[in-house]
Amino acid sequence: MTTPPIPQTDPRAGYLEQKAEIDAAIARVLASGHYILGPEVEAFEAAFAAWLGVGHAVGAGSGTDAIELALRACGIGAGGLVFTVSHTAVATVAAIERAGAIPVLVDIEPGGFTMDPAALAAALRDPPPGRPAAILPVHLYGEPADLAAILDLARRHGLRLIEDCAQSHGATYRGRPTGSFGDIACFSFYPTKNLGALGDAGMTATDDPELAVLLRELREYGWRERYVSARSGINTRLDPLQAGVLAARLPRLADDNARRERVAARYDTGLAGLPLALPGRRAECTHVFHQYVVRAPGLDRLRDRLREHLRDRQIGTGIHYPVPVHLQPAYRGRLGEFPAGLPETTRAMREILSLPIYPQLGHDDADRVIAEVRRFFE
Repeated sequence: MTTPPIPQTDPRAGYLEQKAEIDAAIARVLASGHYILGPEVEAFEAAFAAWLGVGHAVGAGSGTDAIELALRACGIGAGGLVFTVSHTAVATVAAIERAGAIPVLVDIEPGGFTMDPAALAAALRDPPPGRPAAILPVHLYGEPADLAAILDLARRHGLRLIEDCAQSHGATYRGRPTGSFGDIACFSFYPTKNLGALGDAGMTATDDPELAVLLRELREYGWRERYVSARSGINTRLDPLQAGVLAARLPRLADDNARRERVAARYDTGLAGLPLALPGRRAECTHVFHQYVVRAPGLDRLRDRLREHLRDRQIGTGIHYPVPVHLQPAYRGRLGEFPAGLPETTRAMREILSLPIYPQLGHDDADRVIAEVRRFFE
């Protein structure tokens, strides 16, 4: 009997689990006749803002667009320096450049995956040419960045704080959800996210009513009234079909995150004692495990050999991300000088491996992953 494969992630399983609700939401939108913005989007925006505990949520076409909108709404463009990390999806940096701003890449914490406040402080003391304008931390893999230290630096330097929450739906820092700390928060609803659509979709969120007005204008050509642009904007509207899907899924997000956390706890126990660094947890945070990322010592291709071993046994893995932004062909050599090479970022690139994790991953499959990882080291 052929052993069934275990994917690294499985958005189809999430759809099948809620098929009746999602299909009903799609049918409702199709029957409504409203196919651009409209009541379905407004209802989801209101529900998402209430869930997050902020005053306003403004939908966008993607998480990348959400970051661009946030920067534009804060008046950050040409010559503005935006401090972020290189260990992230390239979308973070692409959005900064699309807004016309300049990315300044800083290192991640030793042994961790989010922005290192000490590296940020050093970059702020000696910034490249331009006007420091914003800090854009990424809450990577479901773990919040060190927001207290980063917020302190933002206030001391008079900078905007824009949170990249693309992978942290439902994560908390000191009891508050990520996305409720910055001037604006940006979310992606890419299908594999903890709260995923059935295509691209994104959201900005803010407590500032003036920023919310700007976000709504900027996402639709700068219109204050239809066909009249009060400012230069773009076209990035949350699709009503995706809003309907997301509205159906939002009430189950907390339960889905708890299921992810149970898978992570099973991995923690089953993989203990192996020569792998398992995911840490910041003491004051709730980690929601968008990814379960282990680190294998970067010697003798250990990570790659482990990945090949699992692939041969029909177990999917991922590397998030194999090439940091500052080393990618499109960006290498033009994002400033990195004399030290962003050492923690570069080290992580060689060591990280994402094991299978999604809410529908059963205990038997998680145990099979554990057994095969242990077999590799034995």
